[in-house]
Amino acid sequence: MSVVFYWIPMLVFFYMGADVLLRNPKKSEHILVSLTIFCYFLLFMEEYIRYLLPIEYSPALSAFWFANIGIAIPGLGFHLLAKLMGLDKRLPKPWYPYLFHILLLAIPAGFLSSGKLISAQQFVDTGLWKWPVANEAYYGTLTASLILSLIPIVWLRVVRKRKGRAALNDHYGIFRWLEYGSFLTFLWVVVFGYFRFGEVIPPYSYLYAGLIWCFILRLTMQRYEFLNFPSHRYEKIFQLSPQPILLVSMSGDIKEANPSARRMFDKVNLDSANLALLHGQPLAEKLQERAEIRDLEIVLSNGDSVIDVMINGDYVTVNNEPHMIFLIWDITIKKEYLRKMAFMAYHDPLTGLSNRRHFYERLNLATDECRKNGNELVVLLIDLDDFKLINDYYGHEAGDTMLQHVANLICNFAGESGLAARLGGDEFVLFMPASQGDDFAELANQLEEMSECNRLEYEGEQLSINMSVGLSRYPLDGKTTEELIKFADHSMYQMKHSRKTMLLPSLPG
Repeated sequence: MSVVFYWIPMLVFFYMGADVLLRNPKKSEHILVSLTIFCYFLLFMEEYIRYLLPIEYSPALSAFWFANIGIAIPGLGFHLLAKLMGLDKRLPKPWYPYLFHILLLAIPAGFLSSGKLISAQQFVDTGLWKWPVANEAYYGTLTASLILSLIPIVWLRVVRKRKGRAALNDHYGIFRWLEYGSFLTFLWVVVFGYFRFGEVIPPYSYLYAGLIWCFILRLTMQRYEFLNFPSHRYEKIFQLSPQPILLVSMSGDIKEANPSARRMFDKVNLDSANLALLHGQPLAEKLQERAEIRDLEIVLSNGDSVIDVMINGDYVTVNNEPHMIFLIWDITIKKEYLRKMAFMAYHDPLTGLSNRRHFYERLNLATDECRKNGNELVVLLIDLDDFKLINDYYGHEAGDTMLQHVANLICNFAGESGLAARLGGDEFVLFMPASQGDDFAELANQLEEMSECNRLEYEGEQLSINMSVGLSRYPLDGKTTEELIKFADHSMYQMKHSRKTMLLPSLPG
């Protein structure tokens, strides 16, 4: 019988009290609730000890243990309600919190009167149980406790009705459940306090109302999360944050994803996804190594598309298991901008060819490589003839189109082993590897023939591409970039001069 009526309730109270306290041992709400539950635990322990001892010990146990613990419970309840209603910020000290524990003054009064004022002093043995005699002290103490129990019921009802759901927000549900729990506990105490049911049930059966009250209190705290307000706030932040957030197990399974993450990876079912599905192998490897993840820039997959992201992560414990929480930044636009900036720094914006700076750097590297390996290369400097006439006659749009067309031609001519560039205006340059015995002059002829065979079609007309080509060879015509360009430039202007001389009419002798 003792297991059913005493041990099981004590174990339940111990579990609930420890659960409440361990959630946040520094939070005053948690401390007050756990102390309330612990008081009920002590009441059942007192009754269990009284059950084991002879009846002559009952008056002392009832007066100095049972009664004094019972006096502390209402004060803890009032203190908790005041804290939840924010009175700790409105009441001056020392009114808060000592006002709510004023009943503790009854404890020294009880000691002075040997417990006669606050507890029953006469008990009868009914066989299995030791019942207190139902006299004035018993009913007076019971009635006083019921009157005190009505105070939080009325208090909660008034606050709920006056402020309403909108003003109280999450607290409205908290107060409603506490009100209902208080009222149910009040009814239980009335029924099992005033009626003894032939004294076949354990004495002070109204104590089992504590199980109802503490269960509803804990249930309310769990349901509305005021037991764990930090987690509640973080959950709201998790859901409302515009920052994509993923909670990932150490095996790489995605356990939770906030709405922002779901929008980022809208082509992936994150509810059953692994990092491998996002091509997040670098992340998975860092998880296995328990490595720090700070400002990690990687590319993740969203179905058939990719996203450049930067990730910060931290290790957290969820349900006693290690997890990693990832904060993800979409840096696709930033990376694209940086790529464009890097491209613009080394390329001509109109044609997409390398610019002068990039060409000179690459030519320097190429000549260094040739010097080490004993190879040769050729530089071709190209100038478009009569380009100004095209601009003047057809307009600048036609001129730009012509430059782009020429850029494609010389880029294809240079091939993968060479490099073509636009130096500015209508001047282009390229270099390409060569071998001893190559007919370098033939390269210039091939380039001119290619341009002649690939005229530009513009608005129904075919525009011819005339070019002058100068050539220099490494190391025969120069060993530095400047020498090679200078020699090719001189060669090109020699070609221009010779063409003009050929076009001049013969003068009479």
